[in-house]
Formats: sequence, structure tokens, C-alpha cells
Amino acid sequence: MEFQTIWFILWGLLWAVYFALDGFDLGAGVLYPFIAKNEMDKKAMLHAIGPVWNGNEVWLITAGGATFAAFPTTYAYMFSYLYTPLLIILFALIFRGVAVELRGKATSEQMKKFWDFWVFAGSFIPALLFGVAFGNIFMGLPFDDSGYYATVFSLLNPYGLIVGLLFLFTFIVHGGLWTALRVPDTLAEKAALKAKKFWYLQAICAVLFLILTAVFTNLYDNYLKLPYWFVVPAIAVACLLATGFYLMKNKRGKAFISSVLFIITVVFSGVIGLYPNLIPSAIDPKYSLTIFNSSSSPYTLKVMTIVVIIFVPIVLFYQAWTYKTFMYKITEKELKEEGY
Repeated sequence: MEFQTIWFILWGLLWAVYFALDGFDLGAGVLYPFIAKNEMDKKAMLHAIGPVWNGNEVWLITAGGATFAAFPTTYAYMFSYLYTPLLIILFALIFRGVAVELRGKATSEQMKKFWDFWVFAGSFIPALLFGVAFGNIFMGLPFDDSGYYATVFSLLNPYGLIVGLLFLFTFIVHGGLWTALRVPDTLAEKAALKAKKFWYLQAICAVLFLILTAVFTNLYDNYLKLPYWFVVPAIAVACLLATGFYLMKNKRGKAFISSVLFIITVVFSGVIGLYPNLIPSAIDPKYSLTIFNSSSSPYTLKVMTIVVIIFVPIVLFYQAWTYKTFMYKITEKELKEEGY
């Protein structure tokens, strides 16, 4: 297997892990103003994501770094074609991180409301725009050798919005499940109820995504050439149904695991459809950025692979330890003692 293909798989895996982990942070942030109606509820929700959100962001940095190092041409063009939406996402994530950390230190009601707004907005904007960006990448951007520069409004086309809503509703369900697993029982019930309601919207968007993908993209071409790859989207559908089933049965731990697997398999369904493209051209395939015409040298990719083999297991071990340490039910007593 060529190093370009290996790094394409790693590239997809990094995005999948990021969405599976930071997805529940983003979803919890979107739900924050709707289920946290008093000060204790707000403290509980922020405490639920507080110990892990910044660790989850590492995977976004890693995904961006891997794109830069393995496929520098794609990285350069991506931050040209999608400059405005990516910049909006970046600023939203910055404000969300600051809001999560500083909200508990605010002394006035006005500042608390200000940071409350950014917990929501800094979660809602990336959740939607990440989906919109990937939807447009799946569809292909209209660029040739002279380039193309997208605006947020040009990206808000029907297919991009459907993928954006799929991401948004998926993260809301994911965040609702995480919140329900961590916060006190009364608030957990509210979070689980919201997750159940949004699961239906998630399922509707998933069906529309499957249908519209055949209309607006060429993602199914690889599946038709090698039909055994259909097992990946089939697993995604099964995981989505399992998430809903376990939600209705109030088996939240199993529902959360199913949600994680759904996110990972959906991302890989898109990655399989893209191969070998990274950014397809909607004008002519000859202008598409692929893993072969936009990659670093084989030597660079080889060195990077050795680094990944050494250091990624260490990161995974540390993050697994972090989740094991903080995966417990938060109590009101703990919140009062910590003054969170």
C-alpha cells in the first residue's frame, strides 16, 4: 500500500475521532441554554465537558497538522477555497473555549449571560459549518487551475445544508447522551429527552443525506466499483438505529457507544467515496486535488508514519486514562465544593 493511501486513511481517522469526541462537547453546548435553566444546572453541564473538551480539541489540531504535513497542496487550497467558513469556525471554537473556562469566574450577571451565549454560539456554529464544509467537499468545489474562492453563502446550498444539519443533529444527540451520563439525575432526564427528540431529526437528515448524495455527488462510484464497501454505510445505518433503540430503552451508555460508532462510520463512508480525491473539482476531474498530486514526498510520509506509530498510542493511552478518571456521575455536593 502506498504511503499516500495510508495517510489518506489516517487523515479520515483523525477527523472521525475528532467528530466522535468533540462532537459531544459541541452538542452539549448547543443544548446548554435549553436544558440548563438555573445556576446549578449550568455549572453541572460545564463541569461535564470541562475536564475533556480541550483534550478533544487536540484531534482537530492533529487533523489539520496531518493535512498540512501529508497533503500540503490540499491544505493550502482548502484554506483558500474555504477561508471564510474555516475562519468563522476557528473564532467560534476560540470563544467557546474561553467561555467554558471563564463563565465560572464571572462575577456579574451580564458577564455570565455573555459567556452563556458563547457556550451556545461557539458550539452551534462549528457543528453546522463543519457539516456544510464537508458536504461541499463531497459535492466538489467549482475550481479549475485558476482557482476558486468560496463565501459562506455560496456554500449554503441545499446539499451542504442537509449535511450541516446532519452534523448538527448528530452532535446534539451525542451531546445529550454524554450530558445524561454525567450530570445529576433531574438534569440527565432533560438531556436524554432532548436527545430522543433530536434523534428523529437526525434520522430524517440521514435518509436525506443518503438520497441526495446519489443526486449531488459521485461518492457512490467507488461503492459501485467495489460493492463490498457498502458494509461501512450499512454499519452506520445499524448504529444510528441502535442509538435510537437504546435511547428509547433508557440504556444511555449503549446509546452513546452506538452514537460514537455512527459518527466514525459516517465519516469513513464519506472518505471511501472520496478516494483518491481530497477536494474534487466540480468543473473537471482533472483539476481535482488527490492524494497523489497534492501529497508530500514519500520520504516525508515515511518519517511521519514512524512518528505516528510511536506517539499516537501514547496520546490514546493518556486520553483513555482521562476519560476513565472523569467518567463518573457529577453530584451537587461536588459542584458546591469546587465552586465550579
